[in-house]
Amino acid sequence: MSLVRLFVTHPLGPGQPVPLTREQAHYLFGVMRLTAGAEVAVFNGTDGEWRAVVAEAGKKGGTLNCVTQAVPQGEPPDLWLCFAPVKKARTDFIVEKAVEMGVRRILPVATEFTNSERFRQDRHQANAVEAAEQCGATFVPEVAELVRLDRLLADWPDERHLMFCDETRAGPATTLAGAQRGPWAILIGPEGGFSAPERARLATLKTAHAVSLGPRVLRADTAAVAAMTLWQAALGDWR
Repeated sequence: MSLVRLFVTHPLGPGQPVPLTREQAHYLFGVMRLTAGAEVAVFNGTDGEWRAVVAEAGKKGGTLNCVTQAVPQGEPPDLWLCFAPVKKARTDFIVEKAVEMGVRRILPVATEFTNSERFRQDRHQANAVEAAEQCGATFVPEVAELVRLDRLLADWPDERHLMFCDETRAGPATTLAGAQRGPWAILIGPEGGFSAPERARLATLKTAHAVSLGPRVLRADTAAVAAMTLWQAALGDWR
């Protein structure tokens, strides 16, 4: 039976005690019914995954003791996912799949046609943590604050290639075979697509690569998964 995995913010190492928050204690001891002596898998995003045992179990807190490292620290490729937030459940889905599929950073962008609720950075960062706990990742990508697309592009790093997923190019999927490796980002637009000025601005970006995701126009959340799959298969750590 697999161990419960828990993300913590404390250093991990041999014999290192890890205090639990009230919420973590409730989850381990109230929901999962663990008791003193039970084993838990813990990770903090920098020290790999460790096996730990419950030293103290209480309703409002507790302590774990690290025993041994089970998985060394791993990091995903240097890939950012930039996307226009959509309806709440679909944005949750995009963040979750970005963690599962392996991105380094998640950047929500406001475009001219973005039509969604206010983006709750703290809530979606918590979603990223939960996704990492569930999928076995030892790295939790940063979920940035919402930024306007024009401001993001104005400060775009010269060395980072941008895979611009353009729904007007519906047709045979673009292949990235032979593309330059290194820092990349994927840009997914809103349900209404990109505006003409946004397309014109992207066309001036030397590192932007407009791509097709196939013969059909995809929903934004589907497009995000398709784009990450295309990139990972060609340039990421799936190879």
